[in-house]
Amino acid sequence: MLQKLKQQLPFLWLNPHLQPAHEVLSRLAVGMDEVEEADALLRAWADPLQILFPELAESRGLIESGLLKLEQPGEVLGCEPGGTLWIKQDHLLPLAGSIKARGGIFEVLAYASNILRAQGIQVETLTEAGVLQQARAVLSSHTVMVGSTGNLAFSIGVMASALGLKAIVHMSRDAKPWKKDRLRALGVVVEEHEGDFGAAVLAGRRRATAMPRCHFVDDEDSIQLFLGYAVAALRLKEQLARCGIEVGPGKPLFVYIPCGVGGAPSGITFGLKHIFGDAVHCFFAEPCAAPAMLLRLAYPDSGWSVYDIGLNNRTQADGLAVARASELCAGLVSELVSGIYTVSDDQLFLHLFKLQRQTGIRLEPSAAAGFSGPCRLAKPAGPELRYASWHPDATHLVWTTGGSMVPDVELQAYVERGRGLAAYSAHS
Repeated sequence: MLQKLKQQLPFLWLNPHLQPAHEVLSRLAVGMDEVEEADALLRAWADPLQILFPELAESRGLIESGLLKLEQPGEVLGCEPGGTLWIKQDHLLPLAGSIKARGGIFEVLAYASNILRAQGIQVETLTEAGVLQQARAVLSSHTVMVGSTGNLAFSIGVMASALGLKAIVHMSRDAKPWKKDRLRALGVVVEEHEGDFGAAVLAGRRRATAMPRCHFVDDEDSIQLFLGYAVAALRLKEQLARCGIEVGPGKPLFVYIPCGVGGAPSGITFGLKHIFGDAVHCFFAEPCAAPAMLLRLAYPDSGWSVYDIGLNNRTQADGLAVARASELCAGLVSELVSGIYTVSDDQLFLHLFKLQRQTGIRLEPSAAAGFSGPCRLAKPAGPELRYASWHPDATHLVWTTGGSMVPDVELQAYVERGRGLAAYSAHS
């Protein structure tokens, strides 16, 4: 396995540490009560958010994405999985257009709630005349800071700006320029650093410690981010029921989620395991150049980053370009995640193009990582047989994570690269 990872060959790792969900969840220090509390806080902000963001009126203030059934999955995937395939469209999440909106916005709202409560202002009163303006004045003396490759920063910048909070983002110099420009347009201060995502997070963490009235959103070590992501499981449960999709014995659910530092996929897995137990199988997707979570879970005592095995952490999936996984998240899902697979950049662009051609969906490369999952599990042989992903009653759910806000010129470049790869593959 290590040789294949070093050679950046696409690889599927099935977790040998996977345990029955109820046994694992009963041992963890955090549980479903905390997830439901996070959901309650988001719902408490629903009415004020409709005032700040009129586009949320249709969803009554909830920041949620829809499900889309892919009618001809074989044309996109390159194989015909058993059962049905659905897309959880977090690339269309309101306000920030990526999965990061779930965790980032929740943490900002939680921070703001604590400040306002200390000043005697309750969230439920923000819809009253003058109270929201008063709240923004109180929050204006506070700062939210984050280290990010872009999408988390954008979700935090959007909400911080709306609430009157100052926002500072630390990014690596090689992060996408259009993401930095979009942040600056919101009034967010962007500080650039040499090095990768980890270096930007470390710089932000140090800077925040020295600033008064500053909250650092730690993408590597935030239980609030984790809980914000986990709320997605509660919402998905309702959506699956509305679509008439059953999950249980003989009706497995396979979920494929792009993974960078690990917060979003881990939080979602944690929530889904609480709801569906062993009937749900969660798989993380990582770039071949940056299999950070795979290294952490497969070699838990090594302390390795991707650099330690000779990889350069350079990938077009910038949102997943992480050298070392979150220890917090790895500890919470090490016995819950069913497996991890790596994806080449070419495969990302190929799926991005095929999906755009069939559905018109706009994705950035990192958001297409999940589409390699079903075919990886389609072979009914060896240890993969235990997942029976070719089961006729299986439901496959690919989680898309960003892309709707990609500038047209960038998107066209992605599509053209995928088109070229598709033409070459067809010719070969």
